[in-house]
Formats: sequence, C-alpha cells, structure tokens
Amino acid sequence: MSSIKTILAAVSGGTASGGAAELACRLARRFEAHIEGFHAKPDPLDLFRFDASVGEGITGDFIDKFTDDTNAAAAKVRAEFVAALERHGMTLAPHVAGALLGKIGASANWREAMGDGPALVARRARFFDLAVLGRSERAIDQIHSDAVEETLTRSGRPVLLAPAKAPETIGERVLLGWNGSAEAVRALTGAQPFLSTARETFVVSIGDQHHDSAHAAVEYLAWHDVKARHIGMPSHAGLSVGQRLLRAAVEQGGDLLVMGAYGHMPWREFLFGGATREVIGTGVVPVLLSH
Repeated sequence: MSSIKTILAAVSGGTASGGAAELACRLARRFEAHIEGFHAKPDPLDLFRFDASVGEGITGDFIDKFTDDTNAAAAKVRAEFVAALERHGMTLAPHVAGALLGKIGASANWREAMGDGPALVARRARFFDLAVLGRSERAIDQIHSDAVEETLTRSGRPVLLAPAKAPETIGERVLLGWNGSAEAVRALTGAQPFLSTARETFVVSIGDQHHDSAHAAVEYLAWHDVKARHIGMPSHAGLSVGQRLLRAAVEQGGDLLVMGAYGHMPWREFLFGGATREVIGTGVVPVLLSH
C-alpha cells in the first residue's frame, strides 16, 4: 500500500473516541483521504437473543427507552465527530461515489449500523485502507478489546490504535518492532505510507537472534527511499517484548509504534497487560498493528 485514500474511524462513544476522531482527521488532511465516521449501535433484541430468560421481563416501554438512549448516544458521538472535522476545516460530505469524493481532497461521511459492534467494525474495515480505533490509557474493557481483536483478525487491514488524548504529532518518528516474522513484514508493508513521510524511522529488534533480519529490513526500506536505523535491544528477564518496545518508543521520542499482532492473548497482554500500563501512562504513542 503506497498511500492511504480511505480511513475508517470507529467511534464507540467511549473515552478514547475523541482521540480516534482527532487522529483520523489529521491523517485525512495529510493524505488527502476520505474518512468514514462509523458508529455501531446495540440491537435491543440482543438483550434476550442469547439468553431467553433475560427477555422475560422486558417490556415494550423498556425497548423504547433502550432505543431512545442508544439513538441519543449515537447523536452525541456524531456531534463529537463533526466537531473534530470542523477543527480541521472539514465537513460531512453527501454520500456519493468514492471516485467523486477523491477529487475534492480530504472528505468525510457518517455511517451508523445496528448489531454486534466488533463484528460490524471488522466487516466495514475491509473496505478501507486503514482502521482507526480508540485505546484508553487504562486497561481496556472486554467489549473494546473484542473490537480491536475482531478488526485485526477479520478485516485484513492495518489498525491504528489511538490514545484517549491525541499526541501533538504522529508518524514523524516511527519505530518498527521487528522479529523477522510474517506479521512484522505485514506491519512494515501496512506502515509504508507513514514511513515514506517520516522524518526518522527506527527498526527495533529484541535479542541477538533478529539482528541480521533487522538489517535486511533496513536495506529493504532503503530501496523504497526510507532511511531507517536499526536499534538492537538486549533481552532482559522480567520485561516483556511489549514493555521493551514501548520503552524504546519513549526513549527515542517516537510518535508511532508499528508492530505485528500475533493472535489472541499474546498481543492483548502486550497492549493491555498490567505492567505495560505504566509504560503507556508515561509515554502514550499511537500503535499501528497488522495481523
């Protein structure tokens, strides 16, 4: 992927939605891309679809109130998304063909859907070059982590996790976590639009076993006019790979960490595990993941 033309900003209304919308707007401006603000509303039928006993006491009035509340929440999220657009000199565009929107530079539209949020976001993200999801500075609850995991494993697209408060810059000093795996290669490929415009790029490897492969990655990037520098970090007992990568990002003043995602629990523990929260709290950076 040489450029980013379409961005999906999945805004749930949680504490990190503002950061996701803000970063999506900045990237739309940088790449002259189209953003879709996407909000998934819960289906009231799901309250008892998976457990019939739950629905025994549910009345029509309850469903009406539930629907009103979810509509009000969606309207609030939409207003916040529009406010982010306006801060960047953008407005919602009418729903027209992508070819037409592409001719007017950065643009945006809004879409709502009803149903299981993680599944809806993952399916919608398949038709965008990049999906931007929010990530709070504390541990993410189960629903949010499901959305990240579903999008990573089922969309086939790179996912940018935005912190609750967007940093001042993104993609000027990029760190690529490298271990020579197929996931790391996909992460490198998915990050090409950022790498091609970054002021500095670092390929970070942990332990001696990935030293040669990291140098090969630096050479590969040079063929694509990306001047990168290798940083080899020693293995230390008691520190996870995620902690060392985040520490490197802080030490190098990185504003984007790129890495492969390795499946179910390992990457979740890296992103949201207990000790890692301290590192995230002292130097929050957006994380670009590819699976």
